Amino acid sequence: MSSTFYNGPADQFKEYLFKILVIGEIASGKTSFVKRYVHKLFSTNYRSTIGVDFALKAVKWGDDKIVRIQLWDIAGQERFGNMTRVYYKEAVGAFIVCDVTRKQTLDAIPKWKSDLDSKVTLADGSRVPTVLLLNKCDMEKGEWALDTIFLDSFCRDHGIEAWFYTSAKENINIDEAAQFLISLIMQKQNSLDRDDNFNESIKITRQQDDSTPVKTCC
Repeated sequence: MSSTFYNGPADQFKEYLFKILVIGEIASGKTSFVKRYVHKLFSTNYRSTIGVDFALKAVKWGDDKIVRIQLWDIAGQERFGNMTRVYYKEAVGAFIVCDVTRKQTLDAIPKWKSDLDSKVTLADGSRVPTVLLLNKCDMEKGEWALDTIFLDSFCRDHGIEAWFYTSAKENINIDEAAQFLISLIMQKQNSLDRDDNFNESIKITRQQDDSTPVKTCC
């Protein structure tokens, strides 16, 4: 397991740990995306992922929060196996990656998304926020990948929140796509935090009420 950490004084920050999936067809560039985002590196010598690989990154979020991202890089062939339910467990976000030079990698995305939605949901029962990465955008794109209206419609039809052209090789939109997905996750988290604070205040009020002496007549 590889890791990159924010090195500031941790006791000044509220910390979150989020599990984010990176899924999609074989050779769509999932591992390259993860390596570029976490380590700022690119190589043409990556071997195909077998099963699942992991990486960690810490991001300073605002003035008082640190978000620790646990990225699960899941092998392209895993959609055909039975382990994805285990891999998806407790995920709160997902990148689905396709290759702009291979239309079949986009055609497979509805099946990946359906598999994801059937096996994991958030605490409130909603779907996991998902971002589509049209990777290898430094290469010549297929006509379908140039049609932004089609891509907008594709994402709406399949419950995907947004799409980005990305290139791990040229470091295009890697951080921007990650920041966008984290912002979606944090919106959900802030809502949960507000609910927790509200429930805690109700709990405290009830405890105070329970401790109040009961006046009776004799």
